[in-house]
Amino acid sequence: MSQGGLERIVITVIGKDRIGIVAGISSLLASMGANIVDLSSTQMRDLFVMVLLAEIDSSRTPLVKLQEALKEKAEELGVQVVAQHEDIFKYMHRI
Repeated sequence: MSQGGLERIVITVIGKDRIGIVAGISSLLASMGANIVDLSSTQMRDLFVMVLLAEIDSSRTPLVKLQEALKEKAEELGVQVVAQHEDIFKYMHRI
């Protein structure tokens, strides 16, 4: 993990499908200067599942600040959101 500069963050969103989830998360990321570089979403019965890869300038927006803002937005939208550094995500999911 770098100390400042661009870092890639994996963000997962899961919750009951409803209008406004993508807009709410993406507008929050934009307001914090995060750039979405990849996005995948699907609907599994009545659940909405989205995985995003975003780049942040950690000197401008520390990961912990982004995680706090996403937690608040998740409560507002009624979804679960997890944001973690790409390196940690890869480490946790290696085979």
